[in-house]
Amino acid sequence: MLIRFFLLLLLSGILTAGVVPTEAQAWLPDRYRLDEGLRLSSPLLLAPSGTEPTEPAADDLPLGATLDSTLRIDGSTPSSPPVVESTPGTSLLEVMTTDPLETVEETLDFDVPIMRTRKIDKHIQFFTFHIRDRFELWLSRLERHRPMVEQIFAEFNLPADLIFLSLVESGFNTNAVSRSKAVGPWQFIKSTAKTYGLRVDSWIDERRDPVKSTLAAAQYLRDLYHLFGSWPLAMAAYNAGERRVGRALARAHADDFWDLTDTKLIKRETKEYVPRFLAATLIAKDPSRYGFLISPQPPVEYEEAVLTRPIHLRVAAKAAGVTYQELKALNPELRKDLTPPDPTYRLKVPVGSKDMLLSNLATYPDWKHVQAARYQVRRGETLLHIATRHHTPLSAILEANALDKSYKPKPGEWLLIPKPVKAKS
Repeated sequence: MLIRFFLLLLLSGILTAGVVPTEAQAWLPDRYRLDEGLRLSSPLLLAPSGTEPTEPAADDLPLGATLDSTLRIDGSTPSSPPVVESTPGTSLLEVMTTDPLETVEETLDFDVPIMRTRKIDKHIQFFTFHIRDRFELWLSRLERHRPMVEQIFAEFNLPADLIFLSLVESGFNTNAVSRSKAVGPWQFIKSTAKTYGLRVDSWIDERRDPVKSTLAAAQYLRDLYHLFGSWPLAMAAYNAGERRVGRALARAHADDFWDLTDTKLIKRETKEYVPRFLAATLIAKDPSRYGFLISPQPPVEYEEAVLTRPIHLRVAAKAAGVTYQELKALNPELRKDLTPPDPTYRLKVPVGSKDMLLSNLATYPDWKHVQAARYQVRRGETLLHIATRHHTPLSAILEANALDKSYKPKPGEWLLIPKPVKAKS
């Protein structure tokens, strides 16, 4: 019996060392560390908005080399008592649990209600230990967008801490795509994106544009708060949809998010969504407390060059004296390596390169531009029909629009039709 007791103590020490290896979690009671270690030994589902944030694809640049497309805009352990719901912008004190029977107030201010629970602590440990490198990448990436997001949210009178919702949505990855086809840093599905004025077609997907998608997210969050009168409910609705959350409240005869977590009326993903956000906020407000060392990240600045004709990005990059990767990263909303056939298009370029771009384009021979007419696809037309009608090789249409032979054009879609090559006399 004595031997079993010492073996149990040894196992406890090993698990504790494996799960809580640094001083970042020294405030946790020993028994609580062991409990959390046993729980965290099984994978924890991290699936904001239907999926785990998709990390950059293999061809994405590393963070240090990527110019994210951001316009710099100047200008059950007993938990602490629930913090009373506040109006947007109100500062709240976080109450941290240092011992199951003892609490201490700290001077860390919050703009949304923070209720410290074991579930939140579980997500903190997941971010801090299980996906530490990835979460550190998310924090660094957000820093480059943070001035822009904070200014937009301030214009909509939203709590500043809501900027950290983007961490659990996508890690502020412009290339993130969820299982439910939600796209971009704020994970909009197509219907909601169009409701809030984002363009989504075969040429442009503004869900990937950091500035435009942040404007849409700010409007959506504001509308959800006006609808539910509670930030936890607004965030739950952002994840699951306002209709689903509204029906759940009606069926449960509840008016609080935390009441819904005790029912089966909302999915587990949504139940975890708000605690996950609160955990991310606790870390992001004070990264060094949890052992994260985030270097200052200067916000990306860019200029916009107004183009009146379509152009390949590689040609534009050469004319501007920048790399193709820089230009591609600054314009993540472009779905092709080609600007759209719009009367005018504002191409984002690194600061100081706009004049060079426009000056060089004026001297380039015509063949370096896409010599093509804009054509709107009619119902029932195929690419072969269009090529035959315009006396243009199908291969030329495919190349000009960066398409493959299997692509089926949709009615109303715009295509570039290269001009027929004139026979030499």
